[in-house]
Amino acid sequence: MLKSDLAKLEQMTDEEIDFSDIPPLTDEQLAKMKPLREILPQAVPNKVRITIRLDADILKWFKDEVGQAGGGSYQALINMALREYIENQKEPLEETLRRVIREELQTMG
Repeated sequence: MLKSDLAKLEQMTDEEIDFSDIPPLTDEQLAKMKPLREILPQAVPNKVRITIRLDADILKWFKDEVGQAGGGSYQALINMALREYIENQKEPLEETLRRVIREELQTMG
């Protein structure tokens, strides 16, 4: 399935989605189901599930960015932003200034 298809699907209501080719699960099947984390505990290595409270406008910005890009994970985008912030904290001030000056000079021509 393409990301553009997923974006369209997310905008649809349950009533608009055609489930005719997917039979409903039986009570027996539902009773046998286990959470994915029990079946594949290391499905996403080095990732830790947390609960975090963010300002609504911050979360909206990340979700909008993902939407404008045609899909993806806003959580991955938040993770990338945090990683970039951490990496920039390690950069010495002199290196930061040199990098910024180089970037500005490139935009000037």
